[in-house]
Amino acid sequence: MPAYVIVGAQWGDEGKGKIIDYLSEKAHVVARYSGGNNAGHTVINEKGEFRLHLVPAGIFWPHTTCLIGNGVVVDAEVLWKEMEELRAKDVDVSRLQISDKAHLIMPYHIALDKLEEQARGNKALGTTSRGVGPAYVDKAGRSGIRLGDILDHPSLLPRLQHVLEQKNFLITRLYNAEPFSLEELYERCIQWGERLSPYIHAVENTARRALAENKVILLEGAQGSLLDLDHGTYPYVTSSSPTAGGACTGLGLSPMAIAGIFGVYKAYTTRVGAGPFPTELSDSVGEAIRQKAWEYGATTGRARRCGWFDAVAARYSATVNGLTSALLTRLDVLDGIDPVKVCVAYRLNGKTITEFPSSAAVLEKCQPVYEQTPGWKGSTANVTSLDDIPEGALRYVKRLEELIGCRIDVISTGPRRPETVCIRSPIP
Repeated sequence: MPAYVIVGAQWGDEGKGKIIDYLSEKAHVVARYSGGNNAGHTVINEKGEFRLHLVPAGIFWPHTTCLIGNGVVVDAEVLWKEMEELRAKDVDVSRLQISDKAHLIMPYHIALDKLEEQARGNKALGTTSRGVGPAYVDKAGRSGIRLGDILDHPSLLPRLQHVLEQKNFLITRLYNAEPFSLEELYERCIQWGERLSPYIHAVENTARRALAENKVILLEGAQGSLLDLDHGTYPYVTSSSPTAGGACTGLGLSPMAIAGIFGVYKAYTTRVGAGPFPTELSDSVGEAIRQKAWEYGATTGRARRCGWFDAVAARYSATVNGLTSALLTRLDVLDGIDPVKVCVAYRLNGKTITEFPSSAAVLEKCQPVYEQTPGWKGSTANVTSLDDIPEGALRYVKRLEELIGCRIDVISTGPRRPETVCIRSPIP
């Protein structure tokens, strides 16, 4: 069987954790391909509520092998803590494999992330300060430390010494902060290697074997397509490629292996951190959505900015990713809101445009053009059958489908697996 990619189709926080967990029932392998512990995937099941930052959301199905690909940057302390928390709730993590090519988030990355963000002042990007960006900088600059490196002690020490000289120079001279100790950092790397060595593998081989054996692979994206380093609202973006293209480079798979690409959309739009957001609601409706949906970051706890569904951005995301299926979450949050609005175009310098701008500075100037639809009576919360969704809500879903240009196959009506309406299975 081929692989299927799941991407966030907005600015992240679309409810991918629940969707990945739901679809993992049909998967043999679930592989995370990008980002770091700046992601937060929430899964609720019979064992409790889990907020995953690095472990793939397929870990709760006993038949799945879960992979952390080379495209992910790994904070070893966060990963180990996450694994321990899963073990404490009787979740088997022995099926987890971590790429030996994945880069480590080092303590100096976290320090530099915070120092750089502070230095930006009122021009701060709103990063999570988890060291993710600096880790990707070192990866591109060929000075990163990979998981495989911490298993090779003789080679690690001189490499770490060279890198740390550069980092300490920046930290002390540019930011006037305290340097890191080579001995302490080396010892921590040794400890990480001892803990994680049973899980470190060439995971691309595991994925390729699964494909050769006709098994289903789900490729789990993190963040959202509009935060993509190349295709998002630069510079207010993440440091990786959460779009479908990142799935191939982030796991070492051929594009020919990809049979379907699924985009997860909220029934409205949210954004965390700085950056343009044309449909943002700074009124009582926006606050009502935030409180009803409890729109606070699973990773940072920050309040999310809330707004109406942006079909211009949604259609752009569908095109960039080549979506074969859309999956809609949080429809129930709009229950009782009347009217419901959808942004169908932008007004820019007196003209109406329907293409998503490539520049954040241009998007900042765009004003939303809304199409207004009546709200609906009745509840969509916890519904499991299409027949039980109110007619007005169905009209809204159909309109989103038309505007996105992609069929909606699954509607999530709550945070738990059963609270799902499957119109048609995106995985054959």
